[in-house]
Amino acid sequence: MAQNEERKSHVVYTKEEQGSVVIADEVVAIISGIAATEVEGVDSMDGGWSGEIISRMGIRDLAKGVKIEIEDYHVSVSLNLCVKYGYSIPEVSRNVQDRVSQAIENMTGLNVLDVNIRISGVATKDNE
Repeated sequence: MAQNEERKSHVVYTKEEQGSVVIADEVVAIISGIAATEVEGVDSMDGGWSGEIISRMGIRDLAKGVKIEIEDYHVSVSLNLCVKYGYSIPEVSRNVQDRVSQAIENMTGLNVLDVNIRISGVATKDNE
């Protein structure tokens, strides 16, 4: 797969008479973040201290807590999540893995190799 080093993007489709489609890594990260936060039991994505600073400034970073690696039409995703108190962490994690894989494959045509999840916190009602 051709890669554009300047913007970290990848050609996902080429047809001579129609041209090519190039998807930036950031787009795949945003798809992953949105899909993960749609799963019941996920409170938020956790981007660490830099993510906290950005969110306090009122900026919503949809790729916060997401790391993407793309090589030869294959994607590996790593997510940092904060789960709501009372939900089964293994069940929420499996649901996130399924949702993220489906979203990436349906929207980009890329093959998802794995979705790795790190639970970095538990949110209580007091945190909301």
